[in-house]
Amino acid sequence: MANSFPTHRPAESTHHRLLDFVKSVLINIFVSPYATVCDMYCGKVPDVEKWDEAQIGHYIGIDVETSGVNEVKEAWKSQRKAYTSEFIELDPCIEDIDSFWKDKEKQADVVFCMHNLQACFDSEEKARRLLHNVSALLKPGGYFLGITPDSSTIWAKYQKNVEAYHNRSGGMKPNIVPSCIRSENYMITFEVEEEKFPFFGKKYQLKFASDISAETQCLVHFPSLLRLAREAGLEHTEIQNLTDFYDDNRAQFLGMLQDAGHNFFDPRGRLLPRSYDVLGLYTTFIFQKHDPDIAPPLTTPFLPVGSHYLDEVRFLLHF
Repeated sequence: MANSFPTHRPAESTHHRLLDFVKSVLINIFVSPYATVCDMYCGKVPDVEKWDEAQIGHYIGIDVETSGVNEVKEAWKSQRKAYTSEFIELDPCIEDIDSFWKDKEKQADVVFCMHNLQACFDSEEKARRLLHNVSALLKPGGYFLGITPDSSTIWAKYQKNVEAYHNRSGGMKPNIVPSCIRSENYMITFEVEEEKFPFFGKKYQLKFASDISAETQCLVHFPSLLRLAREAGLEHTEIQNLTDFYDDNRAQFLGMLQDAGHNFFDPRGRLLPRSYDVLGLYTTFIFQKHDPDIAPPLTTPFLPVGSHYLDEVRFLLHF
C-alpha cells in the first residue's frame, strides 16, 4: 500500500488534521494499487494527493450539485492523471444512483464516506437509500467504510450530564433536561431536550473550539445501521472508536504525525489528552458487500464475547 502523509497546513484545526490522518491510514489498509474507489460526498477539494499516492486505477466522486463537484471534474480534465475518473452530481441519501451512474462496469473496490453518514440518519428512508446506493456501487466482496461521530460516546456523556443534573436538583425539576455537553475542545448542544434516543432524526449541534460556527448533525443509531446495511447486502466487519483505532495502528499514525510537525502524542506514542478527547468523539465503520461465490448467506454479525461494540449495542438498545 502507498503511504499517504498529509502535508502540514497550519491553519487547519486539530480535529480536521486528526481525521485526515485517520483517512490516510484507512486508505493504506484498504486501497490496493489499481483499485476503483468511490468517494461519497467528496466535496470541492477531493484528496487528490492521497489517491495519487495510492496508485488507484479509477476514481468515482459523488456529491450534491452545490458542492462544486462539477468544477473538480473540469479541473481534473486538464490534468494528466495515471487513473481515470467519473464525477456524479447527486445526493446519495435522496436520489437513486442508477439513473446517474454511466460507467456501471467499473464497480468500486472500496466506497468511502468520511463526513456525511450522520446527516443521512435524519430519517430511515435517507439512511436506507444511502446504503442501497453503496451496495449498487460496490463489487461483491468490496468494502464500505468511513468515519462518523461515535453516538454511543456522545449519548453516554449526555446521560451522565442528565444524571448529574437530577442529582444536584434533588428531583425538584424532573421535566427539565440539560441539553449541552462541554469539553475544552468542543461543545455539543441537542436541539430537543429528551432522555430517550430515537433511532433517526436525533439532531445536535457540534462546535469545536477552533470553529466559527456549529454543524448540525444526527446521532447514528448503530443497531439500525447494522439492520439497514444487512438489508442492502452489507455485512458488518468493525465499528471502532478512533482512540482504539489509533492504538491498533499506532506505527502508521506516529510516522504521519511526526512528519506533520504536530504535538499530538507523548514520547511513548500515547495520545495527549487533547488528541484523545477529539479522537474519542469519532468512530470508524467498516462493512463488506456479500459475495455469493465465496461467502455463506448473511446472518447477524458475530460479535465476540468482550467486544466493545457489543457493549455499545446493549447500551443503545436500552433506550
